Amino acid sequence: MGAAETRRLAAANLLRACSVILSAAAPPLLWDGVSVLGAHPAWLCLCALGVGALSLGLHSVLQPNLPSKRTSFAHKISRFLKCCMYFFMSCILFHAIIVLYGAPLIESVTETFLFAVLLSTFTTLQCLCILGPNLQAWIRVFSKNGAMSIWESSLQITTMCSILGAWFGAFPIPLDWDRPWQVWPISCSLGATFGYVAGLIIAPLWIHWNRKQLTYKSR
Repeated sequence: MGAAETRRLAAANLLRACSVILSAAAPPLLWDGVSVLGAHPAWLCLCALGVGALSLGLHSVLQPNLPSKRTSFAHKISRFLKCCMYFFMSCILFHAIIVLYGAPLIESVTETFLFAVLLSTFTTLQCLCILGPNLQAWIRVFSKNGAMSIWESSLQITTMCSILGAWFGAFPIPLDWDRPWQVWPISCSLGATFGYVAGLIIAPLWIHWNRKQLTYKSR
């Protein structure tokens, strides 16, 4: 594990964190009423698009995973379609899980689905960028000691932080504080966003501090 690769990871994570900050700061300056609290569904769309576009761009430039031996055009199209299908299935799965955890089934269905899209962008899209549509690789990475690179270790941390952030964000909703940010799903999406940014910052620091203990072996 080289210091140069760690610096690349830190730079990529910093750019992702900046994209989240811009998605919160830029819309109010460009469009009236579009902000985290005002027109929240629009903000969910903008944040998911911004983070997703930057993640795809960074992946195409940095290419943290090993390139596939098959580079035919048909294989690339098939891989792209699989990634799109996996992402859509992830949105549906997150939506179902969120409803099972107490989100409104009929009311605010658009907001719930957009929150699922945001959570998929923070988690599934990152997995697709680094691991591709390979479920066995996903299971390996999220098992104990399954990471084979610093990118996969960062993926573990950011994914878990995003999900935990969304879970903790649900705690204030039933409280009778009567705050604007308690409206569904603002606090959950903010929790997921803060968790994602925290994971982006924690990951390179944790990898740097534990670099002597980390040994990645090809499997």
